[in-house]
Amino acid sequence: MSEHADFEAAVAAVKSLTKDPGNDIKLRMYALYKQATEGDVSGKRPGFTNPVGRAKYDAWAALQGSASEDARAQYIALVDELVAAEG
Repeated sequence: MSEHADFEAAVAAVKSLTKDPGNDIKLRMYALYKQATEGDVSGKRPGFTNPVGRAKYDAWAALQGSASEDARAQYIALVDELVAAEG
């Protein structure tokens, strides 16, 4: 399979997870997905009245400058770990 097909399979696999991986892992997955699909974060950082949006923005901004291919590979590896952990 190509890396793009592997990435799409990983995105689909996330929907079938039965265990909650926790907020830190979900933020990491969100950031990797956004970096892989849209590139560097843009726009203004949400204010303190939007803590969820702010956390998502910060997680994505931490990947600033990372290549989309690297983000895709990291996303695939992380999802593979989560799927394996579910048994």
